[in-house]
Amino acid sequence: MQQVDLVPGSFQLIDVDGTSTSKHASGRVQDVVLNPVPSEHPDDPLNWSPNRKRLSIASVCLYTFAIGIASAAIYSVLDAIEEDTELTLDDLNSGTGYMFLAFGWGCLFWQPLALRYGKRPVYLTSVLATMAIQIWAPYTRTNGMWIANKIFQGFFGAPIESLCEISVTDLYFTHERGTYIALYGLLLAGSSFLAPVFAGFINDGQGWQWVLYWCAILCGISFVILFFSMEETNFYREQRSGIISFGPGPKLPEEPSLATQRVVAGETKYENSNTSSVAPTTVSQRAKSYPQKLKVYDPTSPKYTGRLQSMVFRPLILFSFPVIVYAGFSYGSNLIWFNVLNGTASLILSGKPYGFSSSMVGLSYLSPLLGAVLGAVYTGPLGDWIVLRIARRNDGVLQPEYRLWLFSLSVILIPGGLVLWGVGAAHQIHWFGLIIAMCVISFTNILGLQLSLSYCIDCYRELSGTAIVTVILIRNTMSFAIGYGITPWVTNLGLQNAFVVAACAGLLQALSFLLMIKFGYRLRKASQTRYRAYAEEPMTADVVY
Repeated sequence: MQQVDLVPGSFQLIDVDGTSTSKHASGRVQDVVLNPVPSEHPDDPLNWSPNRKRLSIASVCLYTFAIGIASAAIYSVLDAIEEDTELTLDDLNSGTGYMFLAFGWGCLFWQPLALRYGKRPVYLTSVLATMAIQIWAPYTRTNGMWIANKIFQGFFGAPIESLCEISVTDLYFTHERGTYIALYGLLLAGSSFLAPVFAGFINDGQGWQWVLYWCAILCGISFVILFFSMEETNFYREQRSGIISFGPGPKLPEEPSLATQRVVAGETKYENSNTSSVAPTTVSQRAKSYPQKLKVYDPTSPKYTGRLQSMVFRPLILFSFPVIVYAGFSYGSNLIWFNVLNGTASLILSGKPYGFSSSMVGLSYLSPLLGAVLGAVYTGPLGDWIVLRIARRNDGVLQPEYRLWLFSLSVILIPGGLVLWGVGAAHQIHWFGLIIAMCVISFTNILGLQLSLSYCIDCYRELSGTAIVTVILIRNTMSFAIGYGITPWVTNLGLQNAFVVAACAGLLQALSFLLMIKFGYRLRKASQTRYRAYAEEPMTADVVY
């Protein structure tokens, strides 16, 4: 058959007629074609044993939990901090806003370093620096010091936003990664929900300073565990491309492209089979020993050379890809609704007629934790099963837009949850109705997190290391902006009118996935020339050993 062009994200996932010579999955999904194609090397993370992969993903989850707890622990003790320092509530909230802005823009610094020098040293540096920042925080008594503390916390904690997802793609194949990105999302959101619960009781028993000290202790313990358990997942392999061109409807696969991929830490270099610009790579087939795995940085390992500048600016260039911008908008807008809930929770639950104490407001966050668990199950294992089922009905061809159908529930739940929360509070419904609303809005938040990230990675896996940074920049900038508007918006409009407007906006935002269902393939196809050009940039050609 004739050679076809590469279309980002479209490939043969299911070997319908059993004729594919590519490697297949095992177990109950033996007809699934492995993507990306693993190498033969025992240190290729795709070849690791199940237990070795579980230890690695558990390490990523521990890192996520520790940094997440440290970032959200003060939510339920802001009043205590205000009473004991010169800081006002506005100062404290502004500092949190700057922290989340730094969480996003800090990725421009950490992601290139992780892709060039390794993820392990970046993770360890991040958690150790966060520990030091938490120890410093109780001694910040002025607004300037507080904002500086929060900016540093966001900067050093930034890998939690964009690096963990790439670690998942290092370890798992396309048909598996939805489950583990959902697990990451659960830990990311769940830590934010649990932290205020613990913090309220710690404040009552030991004072607000110990909320921060316990965060430092958690980070210190996590550093020790991660040092001995977290392996480097950057790996350099050469493989045949599994990405082929299909239309949006059911079609039989054509001949795969003869392009060769040179995959380096989430970025891919495409080469024609007759190209000799990059010499074949020869690597040892021996697995690393445990002492070798403990090295924080291995100077003998393959790495990028001289391309950090282009890696820093590439996430900004990727703003020109509509699919990536949509993923960032989808992630950010879903998070905004939970930010709106966060910004009004203390006002509503502690006011009349509910009169919740600080510890009871904290306990109410167990409801969104439940919503996060349900959302992770829905978008993770269930979502992977649904995507496989749709692909089988489409002659085994996977289109990334299939996963977006899981957003269908959001069309009902986002406006419904916002009306139940805001309008319900305005009419003083029973407090249990508000707890249900918190669970529902949290559920939709997890949908936005997991589906948006998975869609971006599925569409541009070869650029995922930097595309995720673009997504996070959009998301965190949106969160930073909404933080300044929540209080005056609710104050000026009132709870009922404010949340009716929010529900209408939420409905329109939830329906936006239909635009990508219709136009996503065309946008990906239209971007393939620029996509190939960025994939073929000599960022991965300068690999040294």
